[in-house]
Amino acid sequence: MNHFIRKSLPLALGILLALQSVTFAASANLDAVRYHSGSEHDRVVFDLSAMPDYSIRTSDDGKDLIVDFQDVAGGTFKRTPFHSSRIESVKYSQDKDHMIVTLRLKAGLTYRVNKLNGPARVFVDILPKEAVESSNANQSVQSTQTVSAGTGSVMALNLDGMYTEMAAPGIAKRTYVYWDDDGKVTAYFLEADKNLYKVKPVLAQNHVPGLQTTSGMSDANDAVAAINATYFAGGGDMIGMVKIDGQMAGTTYYNRTAFGIMPDGRPIFGRVSYSGTVTLGSVSQPVGGVDCERGENSLVIYNKWYGSRTRTNEYGMEYVVRNGRVTAINTGNSDIPADGCVISVHGTAADAYSGIKVGDRANVQQDIGSPWNEAVDIMGAGPCLVHNGQISVTAADEEFPSDIRYGRAPRSAVAVLRNGNYLFAVVDGRQECSHGLTLTEWAVLLKKVGAQEAMNLDGGGSSDLVVGGQVQNSPSDGTERYVGSALIVVKK
Repeated sequence: MNHFIRKSLPLALGILLALQSVTFAASANLDAVRYHSGSEHDRVVFDLSAMPDYSIRTSDDGKDLIVDFQDVAGGTFKRTPFHSSRIESVKYSQDKDHMIVTLRLKAGLTYRVNKLNGPARVFVDILPKEAVESSNANQSVQSTQTVSAGTGSVMALNLDGMYTEMAAPGIAKRTYVYWDDDGKVTAYFLEADKNLYKVKPVLAQNHVPGLQTTSGMSDANDAVAAINATYFAGGGDMIGMVKIDGQMAGTTYYNRTAFGIMPDGRPIFGRVSYSGTVTLGSVSQPVGGVDCERGENSLVIYNKWYGSRTRTNEYGMEYVVRNGRVTAINTGNSDIPADGCVISVHGTAADAYSGIKVGDRANVQQDIGSPWNEAVDIMGAGPCLVHNGQISVTAADEEFPSDIRYGRAPRSAVAVLRNGNYLFAVVDGRQECSHGLTLTEWAVLLKKVGAQEAMNLDGGGSSDLVVGGQVQNSPSDGTERYVGSALIVVKK
């Protein structure tokens, strides 16, 4: 070995070792690879710390789909293997500054790519070649086309990320997962064929006040499906217009949106408010509420939906009314007749009736306007979300407080679709699987899935959709909340 080689060899070896010890400074990290297999396609989601340059190509034989992220480090993300009827296998490799994920596809399949910049995500859908022209993630339903499922028909929804299961004839159970600029959204829907099923309001424990889980109310009424309904006070009093089998079970003096069922079974949506007057003898007074806690100087009507007794204290007066007459007078905690009511008064309202005796005439007038007076069932909540097929969020006009009007949250809704079928809908929120929606975003989504009319229901930790006795969504409390009422789907 000559002198030049002897002097150069240590230097060359040193340079080589130095080069081998250098690691590249990646501009982004691949944080996670997530996978879901649905009825229409498989979706592989790449979560990244920033959006890099990337390329996607197929191998010469068309069997491998190669996703190549440039200047990306794999970091410590979990390299989870997965396979399905569309994907045979997945392989991960790091080649210098390239993070490469190779998907081995079954025959007859192709792919579609989409991305989201905030947060950085790349979506790769694996689907049959003949389905390449199907609707993309932003496509809306443009028709009322229906599909038959045994006996019964439901809407044909072709939204990327929506997975539909026929839970029973005429009952479509759907899950819809998508990503917006702020993250993941997960929503759940139940469509019921109007010709086979009807919707009814129910009370927790079958009275006011009462508290029960939505699944508990579903089970108690042998329901096909159930969703939490109106707002309620801590003890279970209704904070909304409620009418069941023709008799009021809760009132509100706000002019707010309600969902009702007419005697012929026709659903109605609209704004409704309550006014009432009770005349005992020759003295008339306004009604302060129905089946709620009696306040100072007020008049409250108690009927069968409040249970067997009024449970009031002795600091008022109560007039039992049957067949248009006062049949008994008590100071409190009166028996409530199944075929009548109790007029409970306190303070100045009690003073006004001080001369009333057993046998005096009694006339109870309650007015909620047309067509609501004729409605058999009413569940009020609000605000309106969709009217005549158009987005119409009326939270300000209906005087809702800021905790309902603003911000993203779990939401519930009842709707009638363009084909006339009923829709129960819940979107999760306040958790990793779904960040929730604003009222306007909620209305946009409901219109997208075909709502012709839609009303918001109580949300937050109360949002709960039950199908076949099973909770479909992920309540934000971590478990089902005890609520005051529900809407149920039952067979006709």
